[in-house]
Amino acid sequence: MPSLRTLLTLPRMLRHGAAVGAGLPPDEAVVLDVPGVPLRGALAAAGTGDHGPARELLSATRLGCQWELRDTYVSELAQFALHNPGWLDAWLAAAPDDPDAALVKADLCIHQAWEIRSGARASEVSPEQFKAFFTLLKDAVPVIGAAAELNPADPVPWRVALTHARGMQSSREIFDAYWTEAVERAPHHYGCHASALQYLCAKWYGTHREMFDFAEQAAEEALPGSKINALPLLAAVEYEIVAGGPAADDASGADVIEPARVTAALDRALELSGWYDPGDPEAAGFRNHLALMLARAGRWREALGVFREIGVHATAFPWSYLGADPRREFLDFRTAVRMRVATRTPFFGTPPAVPVPADASDWAPRTLAVASASLTAVAQAALLCRTGLRLAPAGAGFTHVELTGEGSLAGAVDLFTAGEKWPAVVLQRSGDRYGITLYAKGRKVAAHEWAPGAPVPSLEAAGATAAALATAYGVRDTRPLTALLRGMDAPGRRLADTVTALGLPALPEGFGERPAALDGLPGARVLAPAASSPGSGTPSPRRTARCRSPRGAPRCACRAAGGRPGRCTCCCSPPPPASPGGAPSTTGSARSPWC
Repeated sequence: MPSLRTLLTLPRMLRHGAAVGAGLPPDEAVVLDVPGVPLRGALAAAGTGDHGPARELLSATRLGCQWELRDTYVSELAQFALHNPGWLDAWLAAAPDDPDAALVKADLCIHQAWEIRSGARASEVSPEQFKAFFTLLKDAVPVIGAAAELNPADPVPWRVALTHARGMQSSREIFDAYWTEAVERAPHHYGCHASALQYLCAKWYGTHREMFDFAEQAAEEALPGSKINALPLLAAVEYEIVAGGPAADDASGADVIEPARVTAALDRALELSGWYDPGDPEAAGFRNHLALMLARAGRWREALGVFREIGVHATAFPWSYLGADPRREFLDFRTAVRMRVATRTPFFGTPPAVPVPADASDWAPRTLAVASASLTAVAQAALLCRTGLRLAPAGAGFTHVELTGEGSLAGAVDLFTAGEKWPAVVLQRSGDRYGITLYAKGRKVAAHEWAPGAPVPSLEAAGATAAALATAYGVRDTRPLTALLRGMDAPGRRLADTVTALGLPALPEGFGERPAALDGLPGARVLAPAASSPGSGTPSPRRTARCRSPRGAPRCACRAAGGRPGRCTCCCSPPPPASPGGAPSTTGSARSPWC
């Protein structure tokens, strides 16, 4: 029996849920750790072996003393080189004394060592992993030293050195020496401060109190708007999320952090967030930490506001502390916060008005499905879909499908391929990212996304996806498909080439540019949702009539009856003729699926 609390809160959730969610991008639009536009171009070029754009990007940050931006670019390029090293090797071979290439190489050495060790706790790391880890870190010493010598004014090599000191279990004297070098070059460099904070936290070589003292002092000395003001927030996450709060074995309470210090860290970060525009990728890192901590503190409305300011820019940390799928954790927390706010709004109250961001129209991914069946067959299979669909013939044996309203095209395809022998693919564009997802028999079989700057998938992963696609469409040679999936440059062209390689019809003009690419095409039809209002012209599945087949004739087995032969809503009637302009006619059988 429902509890009294449920009876009180559920109506509020249903009434206010949509209004409270205003200003939040749809789940499908949320991305994880997507680099900025300039860096994306450099990463895409590096994926083809061209180091030129990366060289120009880092040279500009060095000459302009843009140390924060330089640190971000170096870290991302090193991470990319971890599994795609050819472009960096070529750069170093051509210019071994280039300070930018040397710096990326130094950071790559750290990434390679941590890749071997993994992010697991020390008790879960094998002796063999530790041995390889320390060997790689020792080999990195001259590389880091060379990067520092080639550009003496640069603080970023000292951020790399501070991270190296943590991995090598260096003494406090060595850490202090590196820290002195860093702050002499850039007293308020965020990357160096964040690396030092990790060394001083309790899970490494400091204590909770030392970590908080360091973070709070740095924030007090920071300029307004500087991300260093977020250091106490990072300390709060380390204390409450990573360490789990006060240690159970600390009977003296000497290393317990007062709740007021955590509250002050959240308030300071909220003030910092106001210095950045909504959706600013530069603020995404600390805003993701802030949203999590505000939600844990029960400050639901403030957490929801921060989620709105994050927009589509989810980050791996801190959500990876909560589970293996950080993007899923982000979305689940965001939904929970929205529902909390809705249930706390009086039933007859009004949620605060939220202005819709100017770029909200760019959030929704553009999706299009290609079903390997005739238009009539797809229409009959899709009768129970609870979202409006537009269908258009796409050549012999193919149909293009897109949404006409709210809902998920992937969910609709998942539903209408169940029980059918033919597959369907959902093609997607979101910004400069393109994707393809294969569905068959009501389940997702394979998926791939092309994103500029994303790591190139392994040969095994790309081969498995290529094999699944080839099997579905009778393609014998998977090698061209595998090659298409392993490139991250020109995502739109690669998607179009993949569609061609699978023998599917060409993408309609306007796909990815406008939400209704099929509108106005010859033969296009609109299929109304199954859950229609009275008088809409589309019968509800709950009111299906008995199939009026002649006595002795086989009964219709239309899927609209949920798999029960003898009941249907269309009696296999053909769609009505199109009216001028491609719109469906309103005349014809009352049992037709067409609206």
